[in-house]
Amino acid sequence: MDSGNRLGDLEITDPKTMRALAHPVRLSILERLQRHGPATATQLAPDVGATPSVTSWHLRHLAGFGLVRDAESGPDRRQRRWEAVARGFRFEVPADPADEEGRSAARVLSREMFLRSADLPHRWVAEVEPGLDPVWRRLATVANTRVVVSAEELAAIDDAIESVIAPYVTRDPSRRPAGSRGVRLVRYALPESADERTGETP
Repeated sequence: MDSGNRLGDLEITDPKTMRALAHPVRLSILERLQRHGPATATQLAPDVGATPSVTSWHLRHLAGFGLVRDAESGPDRRQRRWEAVARGFRFEVPADPADEEGRSAARVLSREMFLRSADLPHRWVAEVEPGLDPVWRRLATVANTRVVVSAEELAAIDDAIESVIAPYVTRDPSRRPAGSRGVRLVRYALPESADERTGETP
């Protein structure tokens, strides 16, 4: 894993933790807590598509793997509040070909995350874009760029992107300029199969 970890993400290396997180409700819970802060199972339930009791069960499961923890009590001390342990998480497919358990778990989590984000552009176009003012609408970008690089160069590209966005991800909320709003940066790096390698311009 990149030792820099400029974004302050939780680094997941345990295959069991990867498999525990590779569930649509658990990913929804973690994303909701990371985005909006501490909440109870009852507050989370409508957003994650589960009943409060099922949501509570998933929260305890996530806590068992160190992904969420108890937060400070709210006004109603009878309700257990939860928070994410970090603003984000990262994982990678193990480099060791013999680590089949780790490689399989990483693939399962990757697949679930790809499926989860596949509908984001469509929902943005249908639900968000029509209500944006022209300035923000103009800044929404779509890029589909193909490059021919070595594995080391691709790693360097990813590292450079993180170095650019890290100051904005980690800065204190009080230092955000007036008029700031959330922007989702969706990044895919999808290596092609070996028989598609070419130096020709796409």
